[in-house]
Amino acid sequence: MITHFEASDGTSRVRLTFFNMPYVRQTLAAGSSFVFRGVLRKTGTGARYMEQPWFVPRTQYRTVCGTLQPKYRVVKGIGPARMRTLLQAALEETKDIRDDLPEDMRRAHDLMTRSAALRQIHFPTGRDQLAAARRRLIFDEFFVFILGVRRQKMSEGDRLNPRPMRDHADGSPAPRPGDRGEGSPAPSPQDRLREDWCGALLDSLPFSMTEEQVRAWAEIRADLTGPHLMNRLLQGDVGSGKTVLAFLALVLCARNGRQGALMAPTEVLARQHMEGFREMMRRAGLPVRAVLLTGSVKGKSRREAMQAIADGTASVVIGTHALFQEKVEFHDLGLVVTDEQHRFGVRQRTGLAAKGEHVPVLVMSATPIPRTLAIILYGELQVSSLRALPPGRQPIRSLALPDTQRGRAYRFILSEIAKGRQCYVICPAVEEGEQQEIENVTDYTEKLLAVLPQNLRIASLTGRMRPEEKTQIMDTFAAGETDLLVSTTVIEVGINVPNATVILIENAERFGLSQLHQLRGRVGRGSEASYCIFLYSGKEKPDRLAVLEKTTDGFAIAEQDLKTRGPGDLFGVRQSGLPQFELADIYEDSDLLREAAGCADEILRADPGFVPADARTVDYSTI
Repeated sequence: MITHFEASDGTSRVRLTFFNMPYVRQTLAAGSSFVFRGVLRKTGTGARYMEQPWFVPRTQYRTVCGTLQPKYRVVKGIGPARMRTLLQAALEETKDIRDDLPEDMRRAHDLMTRSAALRQIHFPTGRDQLAAARRRLIFDEFFVFILGVRRQKMSEGDRLNPRPMRDHADGSPAPRPGDRGEGSPAPSPQDRLREDWCGALLDSLPFSMTEEQVRAWAEIRADLTGPHLMNRLLQGDVGSGKTVLAFLALVLCARNGRQGALMAPTEVLARQHMEGFREMMRRAGLPVRAVLLTGSVKGKSRREAMQAIADGTASVVIGTHALFQEKVEFHDLGLVVTDEQHRFGVRQRTGLAAKGEHVPVLVMSATPIPRTLAIILYGELQVSSLRALPPGRQPIRSLALPDTQRGRAYRFILSEIAKGRQCYVICPAVEEGEQQEIENVTDYTEKLLAVLPQNLRIASLTGRMRPEEKTQIMDTFAAGETDLLVSTTVIEVGINVPNATVILIENAERFGLSQLHQLRGRVGRGSEASYCIFLYSGKEKPDRLAVLEKTTDGFAIAEQDLKTRGPGDLFGVRQSGLPQFELADIYEDSDLLREAAGCADEILRADPGFVPADARTVDYSTI
């Protein structure tokens, strides 16, 4: 319904139009006097008009002049003035609002009372008071949510582990720091880890673990051998050495006569894990049998794998989504490791663990979660982080170029291939027609075959290919029989070819920061210098590419990606229970987030059963 009025200030007229507000007819009576505020426009004939203006009786204008007035969402049947009147009445009826924060805690963090904050956020007496009210209510949003997460984690932590693992040859727990007697020399971090099968595996490694790896393994081992079930996130940058820690956990599980499962998001990565695990077992001389179970494992091989899983002759099972299918029965599942955990849904991650009783869970991610988000999702005690690269790895040199300089990139690729190296080229599309303005693998491969030397060995790879075909192409590339691989982002996760030293990413402006960083991580996996070239369309270099040129720190990149894209888009947590805060922003208000987390922990230590007055119903178990 559209309602029109005409108003005059005594010198000229203005037409006032209101949409779906028929009740203003009763308020704006003929002959009454109001102050109207809105955008004044002119028609083609010069007549003035306003649409949906704010208004207040002239007699009341002096009382609101110079004050901050709230602006609310339009509610059917209730105008702005009526909404303000209703809220003023509601606040008068709720003078004694419970404040969950003790007075000393409020003063320590410079917070006004909750009652004052609610009044000042609606009817502020000044800008400073409005800012203080907003700060308190942001604190409360974080505080309430973190309390719920902490309580959920506490309940998970109370889940006792009826079958803690043993990691010493005589069946007793391995000694831990602080257990040695008086006067005994302090063992090195490596020496403390050398126990039985895990010790044999560590001794056989062709490298020494970093201090962060040593610490993370100590945390994982303590979880597996302790009284509570493990539910740990192992996060680390690309190439930081997460896989060897997962293999150690699987070996410890096998040492205890139980089965461990490692689930990867792609068949290529699952096969790569299988080859790496078998090679480590061979080098260490450990009698641990592993089987592979993916969608492409068919016929006799599949029946044999299923039988080995069911009768327990397979101590380690590595596979894809096929692992949690109904027909797969484990003999005694004792550990679940999920690689690239953000690529699996909550039900997929928990579905595999449900195939056993009281199963510890270790999830790994090469997409680092910024500390601010980790505080919310996991709590600091259940996250292990790896930031340092293993010895011998060199930082990847990155350069962003406009696509008009593609020839320069080709010349560099040819120079690396001449040295015996291999290269990737990434295209965002599979074939022509998906989006005309972006490069596709099909046409791009033909173009390279036409313009590059004929003796160059070029192959292409896409996610639409059959699993057997993809495996064959990757095996050929890994064996050094292909010089240049043109691919979609199917290679984003876990592909390990140490001889590949250059990756060229076409239409780089089409990808997010974290995905570009993941793709960059496909090179730099050997001891040779490696390079990443981002080609972008247009004259202006995108900001995200400038960030990637400056740093290879995945945690810093994740912070930037969180800032620009938000947590839901970046990690899929919007589908996993993270609420959309009304006022709070986990990046801009990260300092307040840490303060709220500290207060929540302090209150729960004093009263583990504490429940805030305005606790929302959130399914924290899905996080």
